Amino acid sequence: MSPEALSETPKGRQRMARALRRWIIEQSLASNVGHIGSALSVTEIMAALFGGALRDPGTRLAQRDRFILGKGHAALALYGALRWRGLLDEATFRTYCGDGSLLSVHPDHSLAGVDVSTGSLGQGLSIGCGLALAFVRQQNPARVCVLMSDAEVNEGQVWEAAMLAGHHRLQALRVVLDWNGLQALGQTRQVIDLDRPAALWESVGWDSREVDGHDIEAVHAAVTTVGAPRPRVVIARTVLGKGVSFMENQLDWHYRNLTPELAERALAELAAQA
Repeated sequence: MSPEALSETPKGRQRMARALRRWIIEQSLASNVGHIGSALSVTEIMAALFGGALRDPGTRLAQRDRFILGKGHAALALYGALRWRGLLDEATFRTYCGDGSLLSVHPDHSLAGVDVSTGSLGQGLSIGCGLALAFVRQQNPARVCVLMSDAEVNEGQVWEAAMLAGHHRLQALRVVLDWNGLQALGQTRQVIDLDRPAALWESVGWDSREVDGHDIEAVHAAVTTVGAPRPRVVIARTVLGKGVSFMENQLDWHYRNLTPELAERALAELAAQA
């Protein structure tokens, strides 16, 4: 069975998440580029989304589900998911952040499989709202999923978009919030305390679900289960740097780069978990 076919089973999604973690470490070392902790925190989310929750991801089908990586700095996790699905070959994946590569620190729609260029936090949901509203008017059954960070909801533009989506009851719209509690300036709750996110989203007309963001099947179910005719937010509680003990919940790994010694240690830990 091919990786892209196997990924749409629970066992396959688990294998996908393990592969993504390994590839993130290997390619972060090779490129000498950070944002490792942010990419590691979303590996199970990416495995759930690209392992069956999204319909025909990365294809050119008009009715395919669209994916927007609001937290664009976790692009390496997205590139890994595209590689696993066979939408990006290994040689191209290895060019990450190299001269002339389309695989930059933030995703660019010039790369096949990337629907929207992102990087400036707060803009992804607005784009998602526009797409979802257009699909309603076109009677297109496509859905839109936006993966955002908890720090991203500090942006005012996010709440303008959230209110619009709630008002228009854009039930084709999904937001998955990577709620790892850390951002560039420190703990998210110390910057702006939004520790009861479900109530905030529900107050502007959203259906909310809260899950363990490292439980792939829980994320998959929360995204795909039919519910109230409203947009849905999935609050995924995660750990920055998940899977590598010396990175977990350590703010340094929002930006810090790997050394060969640390990469070897991280890969050994991941191998022991397989």
